[in-house]
Amino acid sequence: MLTNPSSKYHPFPPVALADRRWPNRTITQAPIWMSTDLRDGNQALFEPMNAERKLRLFRTLCGIGFKEIEVAFPSASQTDFDFVRRLIDDALIPDDVTIEVLSHAREPLLRRSVEALHGARSAIVHIVNATSPPFCELVLGMSRAEVLTMAVKAVLLVKHLTAEQLQTQWRLQYSLETFTATELDFAVEVCDAVSAAWGATPDNKIILNLPSSVETATPNVYADQIEWMHRHIARRDSVILSVHPHNDRGTAVAAAELALMAGAERVEGCLFGNGERTGNVDLVTLALNLYTQGIAPGLDFSDIDAVVRDFEACTGLSVPPRQPYAGELVFTAFSGSHQDAIKKGFAAQQPGSLWNVPYLPFDPADVGRGYDAVIRINSQSGKGGIAHLLESHYGVVLPRRLQVEFSQVVQRHTDRHGGEIGAEQLWQLFAQTYLDVAQPLRYLGHQLFEHAQGQGIQLQIELDGEPHALIGVGNGPIAATIQALGSLGGAVSVCSYEERSTGSGGDAQACAFVELAAANGPTAYGVGMDGNIVTASIKALLGGCNRLTNHADFRQRRAIENEGFTAVSSPTAVNPTA
Repeated sequence: MLTNPSSKYHPFPPVALADRRWPNRTITQAPIWMSTDLRDGNQALFEPMNAERKLRLFRTLCGIGFKEIEVAFPSASQTDFDFVRRLIDDALIPDDVTIEVLSHAREPLLRRSVEALHGARSAIVHIVNATSPPFCELVLGMSRAEVLTMAVKAVLLVKHLTAEQLQTQWRLQYSLETFTATELDFAVEVCDAVSAAWGATPDNKIILNLPSSVETATPNVYADQIEWMHRHIARRDSVILSVHPHNDRGTAVAAAELALMAGAERVEGCLFGNGERTGNVDLVTLALNLYTQGIAPGLDFSDIDAVVRDFEACTGLSVPPRQPYAGELVFTAFSGSHQDAIKKGFAAQQPGSLWNVPYLPFDPADVGRGYDAVIRINSQSGKGGIAHLLESHYGVVLPRRLQVEFSQVVQRHTDRHGGEIGAEQLWQLFAQTYLDVAQPLRYLGHQLFEHAQGQGIQLQIELDGEPHALIGVGNGPIAATIQALGSLGGAVSVCSYEERSTGSGGDAQACAFVELAAANGPTAYGVGMDGNIVTASIKALLGGCNRLTNHADFRQRRAIENEGFTAVSSPTAVNPTA
């Protein structure tokens, strides 16, 4: 049991920033993006990527639109060194992409890193060293002054090594590892010292990266730290302020967004948040969050499924089904109330208008997703979702009362069988319930003729397998059919009638919906489909009669009363011209 955490942990101290400005700001443009998938993300894998998988992911990142990509830690392994050389020697780097390599602030490692980049058109050397008290004292065993000296010497060495290679456009990045646990006065002292050592100018900016190496506080505290640095570092016009949020508290995306409001200009992270421990900031989520606010992110996720496939193939990791924007189920609703709202939203959404569909803050089509999986049916679903699937997949628009009736059929099916029911299986259940009901009455054919009362019909049917020819007249085909069926005995009335088309052009099918009621008994819908609307209507009438006849309550009442089968017309419910 978790008790008395104050005896073991202490809250992070607040930042002295009484006049903080970031809460009143909004993000108005996308940051500079830097992908660390091939370095930081690769280090976090059970099985690091081989050269071919790294190359595939590199090409994916370039295709998405990343202009800065940290490709390796070349001083850490021959594999990483060789990968950097392959990118350069085989001319695999697009002209508008700058590669970056990471090195600790040690001379042999820095020399090896610069050597790996020899001949590159454009490159960033990324120096990192820890600056927080626990690391200075426990890991490095250094004083503040010694840590500062180490950082400056590393920068001066890189400046010297790169000055000899004029064919490359060199840039420097310096990261204060464990920045969030570093005293701000020391953090700004180190930043100012390294930018002076590099000779940063507005035309030769240094990248100062302030990582949340471990999330130690709420995102607003990180924003305060970033704003404090933004307002206190020297040569601000010669600095690109970068952030590298980790996700230990599960708030990396929020931390990155607030950091941008606080003055950061650049964000480092990984696709889908891969990285050590709980991972780095999820760049897909962050970029598409901007997109939903009307800000062009500068990254192309219009085929999110292709990005997911490449990521999973290269890293061996899986994108969870509920991952924002990219998960298999993020645009899917099973809940009946959600489905009903989404269905109504789709019906109201006009082409070219602002997106306004309930429960879907984002148009799935923008990331290459169709609408097929937006509504899926299981035991939690309702009439709206069921109606949407039938309409979107088969063009059948159900009357509202039929939605209610059929949803009960689906509910019984899913309760009995469990699991999800797809569109094809849903259609089979609909057809089995309404279209394929041929007992005891089965349609064989009909002929219409003119009559003094309006319309006559000769109806050929089977009743329990025996053929019958029935005659009826009325003020339209439906009324005539009702009278023809009356010769069989029993009593039913037409409560409502609707007809719709299930398509357009020569392949269009007419769909008729008839709601019937037995005298003092239950109601049931009949549905008929045919290329001819009259035929569809007759099939619907017969189907409705069959469903009433097969209704348990109706069968019991008929047995008691020993009734025949009679049909009567409800003049107010039947369209007299149909």
